[in-house]
Amino acid sequence: MNNNIVWHNAALSLAERQARNGHKPCLLWYTGLSGSGKSTIANAVDRMLFDLGCHTYLLDGDNVRHGLNRDLGFDDASRVENIRRITEVSRLMLDAGLIVGTAFISPFISDRAQAKALAGDAFIEVFVDTPLAVCEQRDPKGLYKKARAGEIAHFTGISSPYQAPAAPDIHLKTAELSIEQAARQVVAFLQQQLIIPR
Repeated sequence: MNNNIVWHNAALSLAERQARNGHKPCLLWYTGLSGSGKSTIANAVDRMLFDLGCHTYLLDGDNVRHGLNRDLGFDDASRVENIRRITEVSRLMLDAGLIVGTAFISPFISDRAQAKALAGDAFIEVFVDTPLAVCEQRDPKGLYKKARAGEIAHFTGISSPYQAPAAPDIHLKTAELSIEQAARQVVAFLQQQLIIPR
């Protein structure tokens, strides 16, 4: 980093933003295989929180790769940089007092640990636990079929590993839950932790 760059403190404090918003900021980090339901559940949670009057924003993996991370591939090094950039953007949004959702595969434990280290106590790991066979059967984008045919390299769950969280803050076993039930489980957790009002 350039020595001439100095962090500029904002005129508004996080406490002021939190008081205005009526809730604490947090980072809901949804992780799981492609096709597990991360984006669908994250959007359902975002809608529920918005309807409760919360100030939120959802960062989706595909959407971010259309702009901010369009220069990154899917090899291991690019995946690490993808998660680093997302974490830095999320930190800025946390500072704005928002409840931030991120729906990314984020397959490596070390990357999620780095995100947690940067976000601190605001980090909430949400494991969207869907068996590979179910994800492959859904295959909403046809990616598993292409990966099995060798058309996509470094595909998580097929030719690249997915390291499941050992102790996520929220464990969504989607084979047993509807989208609404899964979303309500996330919202209930936020209420229990006094991040949002009951």
